[in-house]
Amino acid sequence: MNNNYNGELKVIGMRGCEQFVSQVDSYLKRWRKKEDTFIADTMCPRFGSGEAKALVNESMRGLDLYIISDCFNYGVTYKMYGMQVPMSPDDHFQDLKRIIAATGGKTKRITVIMPMLYEGRQHKRTARESLDCAVALQELVNMGVSNIITFDAHDPRVQNAIPLNGFDSVRPTYQMLKALMNNVPDIKLDKDNLMVVSPDEGAIGRSMYIASVVGIELGMFYKRRNYSIIVDGKNPIEAHEYLGKDLHGKDVIVVDDMISSGDSMIDVSLQLKQRGAKRVFVFSTFALFCNGLDKFDQAYKDGVFDKIFATNLTYHPEEVLSREWYCNVNMSKYVSYIIDTLNKDNSISDLLNPVKKIHALLDKYSDNSNIDED
Repeated sequence: MNNNYNGELKVIGMRGCEQFVSQVDSYLKRWRKKEDTFIADTMCPRFGSGEAKALVNESMRGLDLYIISDCFNYGVTYKMYGMQVPMSPDDHFQDLKRIIAATGGKTKRITVIMPMLYEGRQHKRTARESLDCAVALQELVNMGVSNIITFDAHDPRVQNAIPLNGFDSVRPTYQMLKALMNNVPDIKLDKDNLMVVSPDEGAIGRSMYIASVVGIELGMFYKRRNYSIIVDGKNPIEAHEYLGKDLHGKDVIVVDDMISSGDSMIDVSLQLKQRGAKRVFVFSTFALFCNGLDKFDQAYKDGVFDKIFATNLTYHPEEVLSREWYCNVNMSKYVSYIIDTLNKDNSISDLLNPVKKIHALLDKYSDNSNIDED
């Protein structure tokens, strides 16, 4: 294994990522036995009009730079004409470009780690409309970004927009299964007691991966939409139709890339319970809760679902973290592994496809061993 570093390592955490990046920095310092921080000193101050600029307060020359950006952190605000304004995904993306511009082309390599891909849901045309994600990716590589790492991209084929540059979409399957085992100790990971169900056609790949690795049955729903009207920018779902084996007495894992309003997830969970599912556990890489938590509180009270597992790759306020039905899956160590491996110019193939780690985890669980250790 190569231990020669591809340049001195530095990490930049964009606004809203401070806590996550601090955890990443802590792992890197421990592994490399270093006391000084790997976090670069940067800032993006704003003028009273809302305009901004980026400042990099140290040399970037020859660095292997990793920039972590959560474009969906609505908890960050700035003042514009005296008003406190929450940062939108567009604001976050502009700040990311400002930081890249401020490095002045002096770095050896720039890798952008953007857990939830900016404009990832606007990845294809269905009418005369913009291709925002493709344009954003091209903007980044034209500014000198070599690699883009994201998690559970809505459709990873968007990487076709930048075919000569690095693009990796990582799935947090291992961390989700580990969190399930730690938080639901009586879960039985066999095909007689557990199923994976895809909530729609788009999530079938994620669900199939878990089903095949764990060795359990797979079911799915398909969405019947009304394509004659558009509500909130999309065709409304009229019904979820189920395809799969009998669910009576089984626990069910529902896997999807994101929870936005939550209407689809709650409807799918309700149908699973009506079809005899014992418990419903939701795996969602990004839980956004765009329309608030009231409907989730009520659904949990009514027994529609039992727990939602979501990563800390996007912002969650304390009111989410304190919910009994919510489990926060910490991904900081995984991101640290990715940064450490890439900085050594080693392959991250095993990190992208952790089949061996999942099988080892399942073996530990079946032996009632401690699964808290990696």
